[in-house]
Amino acid sequence: MKRQVPGLAETARDSRPEVPDGIFLVRVDGAQFRWHAQKAMWKLGWFLRDFLYDPELLAHEQVDEKALPGLRGVVKISHTVINGISLINLDGFAPASQWEELSVSPVSTASRSNTTEETSR
Repeated sequence: MKRQVPGLAETARDSRPEVPDGIFLVRVDGAQFRWHAQKAMWKLGWFLRDFLYDPELLAHEQVDEKALPGLRGVVKISHTVINGISLINLDGFAPASQWEELSVSPVSTASRSNTTEETSR
């Protein structure tokens, strides 16, 4: 027997709120280790450096999951669709101390790659 349940289709849609493209001041609330290819290692290093992760642990090539919560910094986010799957890109990182400077300048689509390079300096 089939029953009509009004509102059911709405619950089947993605319930996560859409994160808009832009520059955000963020804080790490938690972390979990998952191994991925080495090609992403440079981005992890960039993130850790700009979010002021413990330089001694970084120098010893150690990531302490307990040391990550509370780290703050700036993240530049954009979206990509690959094979019908929407992905969030973390395009750039910067120290939280640069938030005031970065948050007042609008990021246009044409200047995104330039802004990413500038935030890494």
